[in-house]
Amino acid sequence: MKDSKYPYFPNNFLWGGAQAASQADGAYKEDGKGLNSSDVQPYLKDLSNEKIQELETAGMQLSQVKANMQDTENYYPKRFGIDFYHTYPDDLKLLAGMGFKTFRTSLDWSRIFPNGDEKEPNREALKHYDKMIDAMLDLGIEPIITMNHYETPINITVKYGGWPNREVIPMFERFGKTLLDWFGKKVKYWIVVNQINMVQIEPFLSVGVCADQYENEEEALYQAVHNQMVAAAWIKQYAKSLNNPDIQIGTMVADGTAYPASCKPDDVILTMRQNRLQYFFTDVQFRGYYPEYAKNYFKERGDKINIKDDDMKLLANNHMDFLAISYYYSKMVDASKNGYRPSDNSKNPYLKESPWGWAVDPQGLYNALSQYWDRYEKPIIIAENGIGMYDKVEDGKIHDEYRSDYLSQHIEQVGRAIHDGAKVIAYCAWGPIDIVSCSSQQMSKRYGFIYVDKDDEGNGSGKRLLKDSYYWYKNVILSNGKEI
Repeated sequence: MKDSKYPYFPNNFLWGGAQAASQADGAYKEDGKGLNSSDVQPYLKDLSNEKIQELETAGMQLSQVKANMQDTENYYPKRFGIDFYHTYPDDLKLLAGMGFKTFRTSLDWSRIFPNGDEKEPNREALKHYDKMIDAMLDLGIEPIITMNHYETPINITVKYGGWPNREVIPMFERFGKTLLDWFGKKVKYWIVVNQINMVQIEPFLSVGVCADQYENEEEALYQAVHNQMVAAAWIKQYAKSLNNPDIQIGTMVADGTAYPASCKPDDVILTMRQNRLQYFFTDVQFRGYYPEYAKNYFKERGDKINIKDDDMKLLANNHMDFLAISYYYSKMVDASKNGYRPSDNSKNPYLKESPWGWAVDPQGLYNALSQYWDRYEKPIIIAENGIGMYDKVEDGKIHDEYRSDYLSQHIEQVGRAIHDGAKVIAYCAWGPIDIVSCSSQQMSKRYGFIYVDKDDEGNGSGKRLLKDSYYWYKNVILSNGKEI
């Protein structure tokens, strides 16, 4: 524990953590839930972390998805999660014990509309989430709710081809309307789509598209993103009609800000152009129109995005209220090795990496927050930040100073950004309770302050155990970021 150089957090700052229903809830056979995109990803044994990352970006074939839906041989960890569906009362009390002011989670679309295309919601699911949100409020925890965190009903992939199909827009709008009608008086902060720009890396999870469903995959993926942005604008419009000024509708991106490999003009310009493609998603949702650089990008590649006049009216009149970002690492661009594509980057030789190859760069968070604030001047929620590591239980304890050290350095940079004018209103450490990893389907890739006794193949008691970092973060919150 040390004193922060930048202890500038406002008194009403929302300290907390974040997870996703798809990685935590489990109970995939209960209360009428349907399968979603996360539920058909099996745990694959004996693979290196590098190979796991390769498979993540490769996507899934439609035939593989259909087979996985019927598979009874392999283990599908996200179907079971950490059983948060049943354990949330006790788990939330553990979070409150750290002094949590906020907690971000999602309400599983495939639990509320099991196939996605139903006309009426599953009321049992709504009742469950109503109790969960009440439990948060009773503990003084402000809910931040994500409408879709990689939980697109798998029927939308198989029957409709995923989000590129415009028929999905009214389905999601119906879902969003249902959530606002049920929970709008209890929940202030709503993130419509988790990491909307991750379509560049995780197309199957992001927009429910299989690798072999469209001849021009890139065109289909950007059409899917357009459809998501239109649906988000409609939800924002509906929220305004409720005459509840407390409701805030936001968008979320995974920060993809890159550095140039050198001061060579080719490196600097390519990096700038790549970064603009990262800002594309937020440019549209905060400014209400497609920038010329994006139009040129699509034209150069022959991508024809079906954009209707009514879409642009919605986007122009319904800007998002806040920006949520996840931040784990920064990127680097070398013009001699990389091209003008958003995910084409190089390793930064000046940065150390986690066991999963993610570059550790605390100052990158200061850079990202400053860039977003300068560009939009919209309130910012840090919706995810953390490091996946292997934890070892020794005599019933977990000494995870590496986690506290990582978070300490990043939290200090948040204070620095606030000092320089950025309006950051919340900090959500990712996975405060160990959950199934999104990218690798592993339990052994742990982020939490709270250990869950469960291994990669689902074995274990599920018992919760407080790590050293639990007490460290409790003091960070108690001191409002002065002691980190």
